[in-house]
Amino acid sequence: MKNSLLAFLLIFCISVFAQNTKKENIKYVKITQKICLKKTGYQLVLKAIISDSRCPEGVTCVWAGEASAVISVYKDSELVEDKTIIFSVKNEEKNKEWFAKYLPEKQREIKKSSVFPYPKQGVTVAKKDYYIKIGYLK
Repeated sequence: MKNSLLAFLLIFCISVFAQNTKKENIKYVKITQKICLKKTGYQLVLKAIISDSRCPEGVTCVWAGEASAVISVYKDSELVEDKTIIFSVKNEEKNKEWFAKYLPEKQREIKKSSVFPYPKQGVTVAKKDYYIKIGYLK
């Protein structure tokens, strides 16, 4: 009896821990420095990267750093506002709320937002190569 109970518990534990965890289906939208003048509705455009003090890959830093960007919001090709967004761990929730105001309904469940490319030691990134990537649940 003890052996059967032990075998049952062993099989049960193996089957429970062997279950796949459900992966989140995350899609991405990019905010670039280009504007489409014929687009209707809200459009987000990266106006400028003000600063990028994030810790480069391959370097050990005391502080993770942050990146600051100016994002222009257009509605039906008319400028609504310019907003300075600071991308850091402490501003993550506030940034998600702000982006959600201007994204389409199906893209409002934002999981993350980041400035790309991420800095690398000894590599200078041209201002025109920066973009913002927003991950949302599909």
